[in-house]
This record gives sequence, structure tokens and C-alpha cells, in this order.
Amino acid sequence: MLAAMSEPTETRKQRAARRAGEFPPVPEPLPRPVLDSHTHLDITVSEAGVPPRPRADGEPGDGPAGDPVAVAVAVAASVGVDRLVQVGVDVASSRWGADVADTHPAVLATVALHPNEAPRLSDLDEALREIEALAARDRVRGIGETGMDFFRTGEEGRAVQEESFRAHVAIAKRYGKALVVHDRDAHADVLRILDDEGAPDTVVLHCFSGDADFARECVRRGYLLSFAGTVTFGSAAALREAAAATPVGQLLVETDAPYLTPMPHRGRPNASYLIPLTVRSLAETTGTDLDELCAAISATGDRVFGPW
Repeated sequence: MLAAMSEPTETRKQRAARRAGEFPPVPEPLPRPVLDSHTHLDITVSEAGVPPRPRADGEPGDGPAGDPVAVAVAVAASVGVDRLVQVGVDVASSRWGADVADTHPAVLATVALHPNEAPRLSDLDEALREIEALAARDRVRGIGETGMDFFRTGEEGRAVQEESFRAHVAIAKRYGKALVVHDRDAHADVLRILDDEGAPDTVVLHCFSGDADFARECVRRGYLLSFAGTVTFGSAAALREAAAATPVGQLLVETDAPYLTPMPHRGRPNASYLIPLTVRSLAETTGTDLDELCAAISATGDRVFGPW
């Protein structure tokens, strides 16, 4: 799925072998519950396995047998991450996520064709029809991740990316659901298309990657900015400036698991239970009391995605 889109230098099996069994220790719980606004449970389980329950010393132990999604949800809940948004990147993962959301009360879903997936499809219109059918389901609360990616897709695929993005914007507006935007090296074009189409009432910039000036442009439009573990990286000073420029009421937090693991565990597999590391970093960056920040993130999550 995502492996095919990113065209890695190592094979999917090699990457899975590298990641498997390397989950970081379970961090200190948060004082109030928050959500993970963007995760890929399917990819996490297939590439890294099941996030393990902590032993008494805080190190990962053996995960219990059973439904891997239930285990991942339980481990996240143990540190105060009590709600997850499972994000689709193609028809198959979108359908899977919608089904998971129907059976797991802590999980809601979004559905979409990833911008790097769209140019590879033999029949974009048919895939979009399938996404729209899934969008009608009650526990599908967002359309995404969709958007523009100029890092993985070259000039030859950008027209199809834009066509797909515009179609997703229309679906989000028809069904009154949040639009979850993937933006990589395409800030100006993302804003151009949203301005052209007329953005839905709720827009989330997933894994926000811009600087403070771009953050202000998004904030001015009323968009939500979701920060991932990248905000904790030593090289991410500009990203922290963007977070500091974002009003607490327009800020979300995510894992994008199994990728973008926060420090000090960069390079190991990510999972929703590691959200506390990113939240604590954001509290320090924004100068916000941790309890207050958790309450704000939680309230924003409910406002964006609705009740779980």
C-alpha cells in the first residue's frame, strides 16, 4: 500500500524485519486523555507487529494474543490516548478502516486516495466512486489523506493529483466531513486549490510541515494544524516556530504511525501510545500548561471528528 507509493530503497519485507520488535518503551501517561488524529493501524501491524503492553520496568513486553487493533487501542489508552483516527490511503485501506471503526468504539476512520496513489490508478473515477460510497458511512468522519505531494510524484503525475484532490474536496463538502490534507513540498498549490474550490468547513493539515508564515496563512483560513513526532526533532526549529504560531484551539497531534516516531526514539516504529512524547514537546514549545493543552487537543478532536 504505502510502501508502493514511497518507492523505498529497501523492500517492504526488509523494512518490516527492521522495524519488527523494536517498539520503544511506554512513556509516562498524560494528565488528561487526548486523541491520535492520524494513524495507520493496518500498516503498523503489518510492518512492525503489535505494540506491546509495558512490563513493570516500562520496557515493552509481549503483547497479549487476540485482535491486534484491540491491543493497540488498549496500550494507547493506558497512557491517556483514548481515541484514534484510522486514515485511509487507497480503496482497500479505506474500506478496512471503515470496518474497523464499526467494530472498535475508540476508532473512527477517514477514507481517501493518497496523492501519490492517484497517478498510479488505471481508473481514478471508479476509485473515487468507491471512496464516496465509504464516505457515507456514519463512523467515517473525514476525507483524507488527500492533497498534493511534490516530493514523491514528479511533474508527470501532478495533474492527476490535483484532479483527485479537487474531487476529494467536493466529497468532503457533500458529506459535511473533515478534509484531511497531505501536503509535502506543495504549500502554495494546496492553498491555491482549497481557495479555488472553496474549502470545507473543517480542514486539517496532517503532519504539518510548513514554517511559521505558512502556519499563519492556514490559521487565518481557519484550518487545523496537526503536528507529528517531527516537531520533536532537533533539526525542526522552523516547525516548532510554526507550532508556537498556532492558537491552541487550532492544534491537533498525531503519530502518522508507524512513521515519524518522536524523539528520543526516532528510527524505531511509531504507535499511538507514543503521543505523550509529542504532546509534552508541544506544551514546552507553545508555553502551554500540559493539562490545558491536553484538554484543548481533546476538545478540538471532538469538534473536528464528532463524538466517538
